[in-house]
Amino acid sequence: MKERIIKKYPALKPASLELKEAVAMPGIGLTIPVRAAKAKLSALLELVAGGQEVTITSDGLPKAVLSPVGKAKPRKVFTGMGDYLLKQPIHTGPSAEEIVREDRDARGW
Repeated sequence: MKERIIKKYPALKPASLELKEAVAMPGIGLTIPVRAAKAKLSALLELVAGGQEVTITSDGLPKAVLSPVGKAKPRKVFTGMGDYLLKQPIHTGPSAEEIVREDRDARGW
């Protein structure tokens, strides 16, 4: 049986930020509906600037995540298709020219 991990989320300060609609959900973190996020954008930005990630939901489904500027994960750099293709195993079948020639010979051309 797996060991159950219990996470505790930091307490909100709804009195100073007036984010009464924000809810801390397990596995997601702090969430707020999009309508409330639009109305309280300044308060959300203060909270995010303090280091808290905020998930914006629409119809109960996560749609976006607001995170502090320095906390974003670095993106993987696209190196191009050439490197990808060079890593692929070389096919050992007949070449296209051989296949076309064999097809023409079979048809009597």
